[in-house]
Formats: sequence, structure tokens, C-alpha cells
Amino acid sequence: MPSSERATGQADLTDRLDIDELAAWVAIPSVSRDADAATMRAAADWLASRLSPLRGRVEATGGHPVVRAEWLGAPDAPTVLVYGHYDVQPTGAESEWSTPPFQLTVDGDVLRGRGVSDDKGPVYLVVTLLLALLDRDGRLPLNVKLLVEGEEEIGSPHLPDYLRAHATELAADLVISADGAMWRPSEPSLSTASKGLATFSVVVTGADADLHSGRYGGTVANPAHALVELLAGLHDPEGSVAVAGFYDGMAPLPELRRAAIAEVGFDDDAYARELGLPAVFGEPGFTTLERLWERPTLEINGIEAGGKYTVIPHRATGHVSCRLVPGQDPDRVLQAISDHLAGRVPTGVNVEVVLDEARVPAYTIPADHPAIRAATAALEDVYPGEPVLLAVIGGTLPATVLFEEVLGAKTLFFSFSTADERLHAPDEFMRTRRLAEGMRAWEQLWRLLADGPHRLAPRAEVSVT
Repeated sequence: MPSSERATGQADLTDRLDIDELAAWVAIPSVSRDADAATMRAAADWLASRLSPLRGRVEATGGHPVVRAEWLGAPDAPTVLVYGHYDVQPTGAESEWSTPPFQLTVDGDVLRGRGVSDDKGPVYLVVTLLLALLDRDGRLPLNVKLLVEGEEEIGSPHLPDYLRAHATELAADLVISADGAMWRPSEPSLSTASKGLATFSVVVTGADADLHSGRYGGTVANPAHALVELLAGLHDPEGSVAVAGFYDGMAPLPELRRAAIAEVGFDDDAYARELGLPAVFGEPGFTTLERLWERPTLEINGIEAGGKYTVIPHRATGHVSCRLVPGQDPDRVLQAISDHLAGRVPTGVNVEVVLDEARVPAYTIPADHPAIRAATAALEDVYPGEPVLLAVIGGTLPATVLFEEVLGAKTLFFSFSTADERLHAPDEFMRTRRLAEGMRAWEQLWRLLADGPHRLAPRAEVSVT
């Protein structure tokens, strides 16, 4: 018997799910990096129209708009702010997709299409639950506000100003994020942290223009060679970051945490085979799972220089990202890297480090927070007999730190996508069953937060609607 039926004695609500409806939303190519304003507005309008019973509406920001909605009919109950995003990543080469990226395709037990897992499917199941509960019960267990943005995939650049301008309206006791995938499909999990982010580019220039590699080769420094040398020097041969000060501020990994991670079933060889690799690699002294969850990283994301023709390129650019853990300050990390590179400029070239504006510290929520306890109980109800794993999101959700700073509210990650669903890659997919499982778990979570031993103490003031 589904958890919602056990919890309420009433019929299951998951029959309200409509794949064709979700397909209509996925069909809108809301790629925040390069879609036009009309396309982004169309994706926002689709969601706002669906949320019309909750005063769904589109509101402007300095960039792509947000979608807002709310139901505030429980003045003595806590208030949660549901967060998600309707923007998606670029498709990459469409030739690498099995089916058109913006055509939601049912393929066995999965749904395939850009954005179905990150984050339209997880948002859609929450919206469907809200409407179904209101139709059936005429009310919700607690007060619910929704904020769905259109710029998460580009670092949420306009969310800070919008959130500060609307902080009173968005006040909540807890933020629940429909974004932030579970660790893996083999067991239910909750994330108690997400890594921070700092990004930059290294631009190496030489001559004023590309040079003939035969006529000038051997007489001038090659910016591509210099860039490769600089980027390689950011790590030592074993895989540790070789930048003085990069690890500053971090606390040692507690032995209890190491023991808990060691109890999680993880096979290095299977992990490598799944990725098509001969072996795992990384910072020595830590297991693969410790590196994924507890250690910071510095990764080269792309290199641009010349092409397949016989020149010495006049410019070479490397793009780099750092995923940070608690204790690391993004500004100090970027300064340490800039100093490291400035002291190693090869002869014959100029080097510029271009720092990106978006800088996000790591986020954590205590394992004993009432929301974690309630979410654990909800998952145990939906997945009986399966232990709930406390994991860490290796990616970055910029809004979490912002919500804590502006609203004074912690964020609970409660997404029903999983990390293996090719998020950001060709053939992104979502397991169809997770839509129904997510609806049941969200309903149970709201009831547990509203009443019982895991009740969330209300702080935010609401007015009855």
C-alpha cells in the first residue's frame, strides 16, 4: 500500500501524473545559457499556468524570470519554501543523443530528454502533488511557497538581488529543494552538504597573431605549450592540488566520518568500468568515496587554442573549476591560485588569470536537523526496509547559501532524480517510477514536518488566504 494511503487512509494521488503534460514542458528548450528571452518566458509561463490555483505567476528579475506561487491557509503550521529551476543545460552534440533532446521519450522504465531529471521532472512531481492535495483535501498540511528560477544552470546571477528584494514575502522556516540528485538508485539517500564553487580562466598570449609553425617554429614561445605547462603544475603527479594555500581552512576528516563512509558499499573497479576507465585516480590518502564527498577538487574543464592546422596559436585559454568543502573561502582559494600561476609564467608569453564572478562557499545542514529526521522517516516509509544513506552532493547549488544568508533558513535536498541519470550530458533521463515515489515521499514529509515528533517549529509569519 502506498505511503500516502497509509498516512491518510485516502486514495493514492500518483494517478494524477501525466507524462504528456511533463513532455510539453520538456519540449520548451529553456537553455539559460543561450536561449532567447521569449523561450525562457514560455517555460516560465507553462509552470505559472499549471500553478494558477496557487496564484502562480511570473515575476521579473535582472535576467530570466522566476515563477512564484503559494498556499498559506495553515496559520499555526510551519512554512516551507519549495525551490527548483526550470532552466536546463545545453544539449551538447545532438548526434550523441539517442532521441531528440527536447522530445521526451519513454524508453522502457525511463524518460529521456534534456531537463527531465535536472530539474523539470522533480519540480513537476511536487506541483502535481500540490494540486492533487488541494483537489482532494481542500488544503495542505502546512504552508507552502514556491520559487522556481530560470538561471540555476548559469550560477543564479540575479537570484541574490531578487531574493533580498522579496525576503519578507519569501520568509520560511525551511527551504526544500527539488534540485540536488540522490547519490545512486540502489538505496534512498539524503544529502547533508553540497560543495562550493570557484571558477576562472587562464589566458596565455604570445605573438600578435597566429604564426606559421614552419617559418617561426623553434624561435618563439608557444602559448599552447605554456598553458599546458601551467595547468599541469596545478597538481602534483599523485593527484593532490599543488597550490600553496588551496587547502587552508579545512578541518581534518574525522575518524567517525571516515568509518561511516567506509560502511557504504562502493566498488572502485566497478566505478571505473562504469565510466569506461582503466582505474580510479585522485588525491592520495583518501578513498574514492572520501574524495567525492569530503575533499575539494580542482579540475580543468576545457582548453582552447589553435586548431588542426599548422600554426603556433597566438592565444591559448584554459577553463578551470574548483569544488570546495566547508572551511575553504572561495576568494582565498582564487587568490592562492592566482599567486601560484603568477610565480610560474613561462618565458616569452604573457599570462592573465580571469576570475569569474560567481563564487559559492560550501553548504551544510546538520545530520540531526529536524528536516533531516523527517525526511529520513519519509523515505523509510516509501522504501521500507532500505536504510537511508547520508551523502554529499559533489556539485554546487548556489541558492542554498543565499537562502541561509537572506532568509535564515536551512535547505533540505529532497530530489528524486539520481546522480547517474546523465545530468548535463547527452541522453539525460529520469526513472519513471521516481515520479510516483517522489510524490508519496513529499506528501509524507510535509505531514511529518507539520505534526508529530519531527514537527518543524514555525517561525515565519503567514496570513490566511
